[in-house]
This record gives sequence, C-alpha cells and structure tokens, in this order.
Amino acid sequence: QVQLVESGGDLVQPGGSLTLSCAASGSDFSTYTMGWYRQAPGKERELVAIITSGGSTNYYLDSVQGRFAISRNNAKNTVYLQLNSLKPEDTDAYFCNTHNQAVRARLMGLDDWGEGNQVTVSS
Repeated sequence: QVQLVESGGDLVQPGGSLTLSCAASGSDFSTYTMGWYRQAPGKERELVAIITSGGSTNYYLDSVQGRFAISRNNAKNTVYLQLNSLKPEDTDAYFCNTHNQAVRARLMGLDDWGEGNQVTVSS
C-alpha cells in the first residue's frame, strides 16, 4: 500500500493561488494514476483531477477546469495541484490518492481518508 503525505493547504483570498503537493513512498510511483479529491464536512468526496502515469492525459472537475492544473514529477515521487483564481466554494479538505486505492476505498465503504489539506478561501 502506498503511503502519501499531503502538504500546502492554507488560507488564501478569493482570486489567489495555492500549490498542493503529495509525496508518495515506494519505487512504483511512476506506474500509478494519481488523483486529487476534495471533501467538505458532511458532504461526499468528489474527484477534482486525475493524471495518468505518463502525465499526458488529465481529467478535471468541470467547476475547476481552466483554473486548476495537476502535474507530477516522477523523479520526486510527487504529484501537484496548482489552484488558481480561487473561489470561496473551493474551500474544502483536499486529498491525494492513487486511482487503485481510491477505487478500493469506494468498494470497501472506507470514507475516512484522514484530515487532508485544508484549503480555505476567504477575504
């Protein structure tokens, strides 16, 4: 099982920018499809962005497309999410995970992914 450490969450003003990082353990990071997810208290977790192992095919939630950018550095075992033009509705806890672990969590009904990275957008 891959261990993931997220960082970069902060309080930012509307229209501001932020970069989230997710560092993975192990030697097989370059083979993983990675995703960023977000969740508000009491709400369901939603998929924000996906990047394939080669980094050439991405997916974005409609509400963030054009504002967020997912990227990866396989040499550093790290995936990033660049958040631009932030809006108050982007306020959430943000999580990273491998595609396979996220699917397994859904199938197993495992809803608790920990604290995540808290992004708060407020003036």
